[in-house]
Amino acid sequence: MSNSPVDNFYKNLPQYQEELEILLNPNIKRRGRKRKNKMYFTPIAEKAIVAYNKEKSYAKKNKVYSEYIHYPIWKLCQNIINRFKFPYMDGSTEDKQYEVIAFLLQKLPKYTENKGRAFSYFSIVAKNYCIQTNNKAYKMLKSKTNLLAVDKIRNVHNEMEDSERKESLKDFTDSFVNQYDTEVDKKHTKQSEKKIAYAVLELFRRRENIEKYNKKALYVLIREMTNEKTQDISKVVNTMKKEFKKKYIIYQRIVNSTPRGGGNNTKTIIRKGENL
Repeated sequence: MSNSPVDNFYKNLPQYQEELEILLNPNIKRRGRKRKNKMYFTPIAEKAIVAYNKEKSYAKKNKVYSEYIHYPIWKLCQNIINRFKFPYMDGSTEDKQYEVIAFLLQKLPKYTENKGRAFSYFSIVAKNYCIQTNNKAYKMLKSKTNLLAVDKIRNVHNEMEDSERKESLKDFTDSFVNQYDTEVDKKHTKQSEKKIAYAVLELFRRRENIEKYNKKALYVLIREMTNEKTQDISKVVNTMKKEFKKKYIIYQRIVNSTPRGGGNNTKTIIRKGENL
C-alpha cells in the first residue's frame, strides 16, 4: 500500500531539512559573527502545502498544516499588513491580518508546483486582496463624507439604547449557551454533529477573546478543533443559528412587554420560549 502525500512528506522531511541547512549555511568562510537566519517561508513550507493539497485524510491535512504551514502563512500576512498598512481596511492591524489569513486559506488548494515559489505566489495573492479591499473601503468612505460630517453631532439617546441592546444580547447569549449545552445530545444524534456543536458553544464562551476572527476564520478554527468537513460544520451551525434567532425574537418580545424592574430574568424567558 502506497503512502499518502503527507506520509511521503514526513518520510522525506530529513532530506528536505538537510537541503535547507545547505541553502541557509553554504560552506563559505565569512568574517565576523554568523548571520542569523530570518527565513520563515522555507522550501519545506512549500512542499508541505503541496502535500496538504493532495492529501485526502483530514487528520493528516490538519497535522501538516499546524506543524509546517500555519506559521509561514501567519507571518507572511503579518509582514504585508505591517509594511503597507492599508489604512482603509476595517479593524485593527490584527483584525486585518486574520482577515487575510482566512482569505489565503481559501486559496491554499489552488497552489501547485507549476505556479512558482509558494512564497511569491501567496504574497501576490495576499497583496492583491488587500489592495482591492482597501480601495473598495476608500470609495465607500469617500461617498459617505457628507454623512460622516453630520455624524459628528453625536446622538446620546441612540448610544444609550445601543449600549442596553448589547448588554441584553450578552445576557441572552450566556444563558442560551448554558441551556443549549444541556440539550446537545437531544438536538444532535450523530457523534460528529455533537462534537461540532460543543466546539461552537466553546467559541461562544470565548467570544470576547476571539473578536479578531471573522466568519471565514471561525469556520477554519472549528474545522481545526473538530477535524470535520466544512459542509457538516455549516449544517450544525445553521441549526444552532435558527434556534438562537427563534429564541432571541421571543426573548425580545417578552422583554419589551415587561416593565423595567420586572421579575423575569433571561433564563426564565428562554425557558418560556420553549413552549412558544
